[in-house]
Amino acid sequence: MLPQEIIRKKRDGRSLATGEIGAFVAGLGSGAVAGEQVAAFAMAVFLRGMTVPETIALTDAMTASGSVLDWSGLGLPGPTVDKHSTGGVGDNVSLMLAPLMAACGAFVPMISGRGLGHSGGTLDKLDSIPGYRTDPDLPLFRSVVREVGCAIIGQTADLAPADRRLYAIRDVTATVESIPLITASILSKKRAAGVGALVIDVKAGSGAFMAELADARDLARSLVAVANGGGLPARAVITDMNEPLASAAGNVLEVRNAIDYLTGEHRDGRLDTIVRELGVEMLMTAGLAPDEGAAQAMIEAALSSGAAAERFSRMVAALGGPPDLLEQPHMRLLDAPVWREVSGGPVGFVRAIDTRALGLAVVALGGGRTRPSDGIDPRVGFNRLAPIGSDTAAQPLGVVHAASEEQAERAAEALRTAYTIAPERPTTASPVLERIAGEQA
Repeated sequence: MLPQEIIRKKRDGRSLATGEIGAFVAGLGSGAVAGEQVAAFAMAVFLRGMTVPETIALTDAMTASGSVLDWSGLGLPGPTVDKHSTGGVGDNVSLMLAPLMAACGAFVPMISGRGLGHSGGTLDKLDSIPGYRTDPDLPLFRSVVREVGCAIIGQTADLAPADRRLYAIRDVTATVESIPLITASILSKKRAAGVGALVIDVKAGSGAFMAELADARDLARSLVAVANGGGLPARAVITDMNEPLASAAGNVLEVRNAIDYLTGEHRDGRLDTIVRELGVEMLMTAGLAPDEGAAQAMIEAALSSGAAAERFSRMVAALGGPPDLLEQPHMRLLDAPVWREVSGGPVGFVRAIDTRALGLAVVALGGGRTRPSDGIDPRVGFNRLAPIGSDTAAQPLGVVHAASEEQAERAAEALRTAYTIAPERPTTASPVLERIAGEQA
């Protein structure tokens, strides 16, 4: 089966057979398919699309291109479940949600990624915790999941290797935004992780990769249809990313924000809404709660009792981090040398935030990457970010954390520019925009 004939067929708008897709993906893994052919295939799919059966076949083939984890032999007394987010600014949900679900009886083998563009990455946040291993060997990963109930690590080299090659080529051929390719990329990694249920948080808004709600809806429906069609029970929630989710953006600052959330010291309203919403969906999808009311009660009990915080502390310690991180966060996490409070300028109310610009400002501070090889300064970023609707006379727009006075000045200006102030307080809405269950996909 010649790669060029498969490309020709898709280029001409015809559907590919499962065997043709499998052969092409096998060539991706073996190197039999040349880079130019991979690029042509990606562009053909970008322009012509794929049906749901085609996307299921592509997901299956990429999942099977490497190892697939199996949790059945551990005798876990509960279901395995995971969550995926399409990314945004101040999105530290995984840090709270994984231990929260573990405290509710689920087992969460969460394989996460690093920052991409303006959006932060869960692994970069965890790397800011001294000693925490985001790349443990498989026996340690399995042991922590079994003993603690959750472990958040990075993708291993043998999970969905075909996806890594295809994604690298998509990144440089302007084909990243293809919904079938995004769907197969996300789900092949989740399927390879061996989870039994999945909830997907698809962001929409100025800080999301899918800025328009219609595009986010199309992606969410594709992910749910392909996941369920391939045998992985899944639901999706479309959430608002027109402002940072947490009041912090930056690796150490988001870890501190997560600790405050888990301990009950402080919980940002929008963040709390999303954590609970995704938790409810995860518990129902995994079969741990019969309905929304029961799931909400389980979540409240896990938070108020301190059980979720305890799971986080145990996970950090089991993966090499400090055992007293929750008790001594300011002793264990690095501080930036320069802090600067940024006032709002004209008196009024926050009407809008250019969330993508805020994310890029964190990158410019050194808190993200412009190239894959770049290092990261975990200390820098923003906290105490004012949400939409806040009164600029009563609170600052935020606090800059920087490595130098010069960086702080540039970041302060970027923060002011990202905010739009109006004389009247705008109305605010729930950050949960839509829910998509399997039968609706």
